[in-house]
Amino acid sequence: MPAERAAGRPAAKPSPRGERLQKVMAHAGIAARRKCEEYILAGRVKVNGKVVTELGTRVDPDKDLVEFDGTPVVAQERKRLYYLLYKPVGYLSTVSDPHGRPTALSLVPGEERLYPVGRLDLESEGLLLFTNDGSLSYRLMHPRFEHEKEYFVLIKGALTDRAIEQLAKGVHIGEKEVFVRAQVQRLDPEWRWRREAVPPGCSWVRVILREGQKRQIRYMLQNIGYEVERLIRVRMGELTLGNLKPGQGRWLSHEEARALRRFAGLERAEAHTENATRKAKVETHHDRYRRPGGVGQEHRRRRAGG
Repeated sequence: MPAERAAGRPAAKPSPRGERLQKVMAHAGIAARRKCEEYILAGRVKVNGKVVTELGTRVDPDKDLVEFDGTPVVAQERKRLYYLLYKPVGYLSTVSDPHGRPTALSLVPGEERLYPVGRLDLESEGLLLFTNDGSLSYRLMHPRFEHEKEYFVLIKGALTDRAIEQLAKGVHIGEKEVFVRAQVQRLDPEWRWRREAVPPGCSWVRVILREGQKRQIRYMLQNIGYEVERLIRVRMGELTLGNLKPGQGRWLSHEEARALRRFAGLERAEAHTENATRKAKVETHHDRYRRPGGVGQEHRRRRAGG
């Protein structure tokens, strides 16, 4: 793999030629073009790492990195690829790092331009999906779709009933005091992650999120007095880590990819669009014979002796 792939592409200015930004977003399935224009004006869109608010901006989908709410926007016409990786500790989930630290992208084989779906911080490990399917990334990561993400978390001490209740009700985290919730369950003291011994004074808990703030689990537990020793993501929606070991990965099969898109609501949405298009073509065809003076009506009049 070329060294520049691991290091990531340097930031670049938007292409002077190409397609309008809102058109690229609409073709990627983000929203209708007018709605995409609203997103651009609201400062929710980045091109090559910089916020763009000008509607006249043009981009080249093959060269420029377009992001909506932090998620890469990828044209649907391209071949969709999906790579499931067990991200090890010590690897960044970002596409590149200015300080030269290792990125999880360097563990993905091939030369295709893929992006991580969400992030795991440097100290965390587990399931990380890479894809060029921007619509899927958006559906899986945006909080309004409420897709579950499951984690096994090793903490110092033992979680109390009161702490579990507090996390379910919600706590404020970060400088902006964001209000977040989590479903947390104590695991049996005999439970082991892949038969590994539990460090003295520690215990495992299962955490399920339906949102995704930066370092959310660590901040939530820290907020109520617990320190995280280890954090492993094992599931995202219906996609599971399986038996992969740290650093290992695999390409999703066509059936797995379709199932994942169905889970995210994309296959149904696309099927509905195709059916609507097909129905519109049929109705247009029929209208030709319904119009006054149309071929069909003229034929019927002749048969009736009109």
